[in-house]
Amino acid sequence: MEMLKPIFEKEFVENLLPQKYPFVMVDKMYHFSETTVTSGLKIKEENIFIQNGKLLESGIIEHMAQTVALHTGYQFYLKKEPAPTGYIGSIKEVVISELPLLHDEIVTTVTVLQEFAGITLVDIVTLLHQKEIARGQMKTILAK
Repeated sequence: MEMLKPIFEKEFVENLLPQKYPFVMVDKMYHFSETTVTSGLKIKEENIFIQNGKLLESGIIEHMAQTVALHTGYQFYLKKEPAPTGYIGSIKEVVISELPLLHDEIVTTVTVLQEFAGITLVDIVTLLHQKEIARGQMKTILAK
């Protein structure tokens, strides 16, 4: 099942995530399919991961993790079921080459590599101005 048009309604996107303000690190969804999701985040002053006008590495990693959660949340939304809580099982091979600045927008694509029994392995790529600034893999686990 593929999403027909991007979702820019911040409140709708936030409702798909278990995180709540001020910890929300995704504000739009550009694309969704069974195996991919692409999210965006505009870096604003109130972001708790901003330091010296830059989004910290921990903010980029949290944005990546929340993009994974967005994929799960939207899957369950389409099924009209409540999304279960998920946990990061592992973060592997994360490379961050550049930190976005205040007012920049980052775009992250998650690709599901493997999914079995509530455990999902994903590849994640984050872009800034269409240039790759971060990549890595995560394993997430859904609570039973």
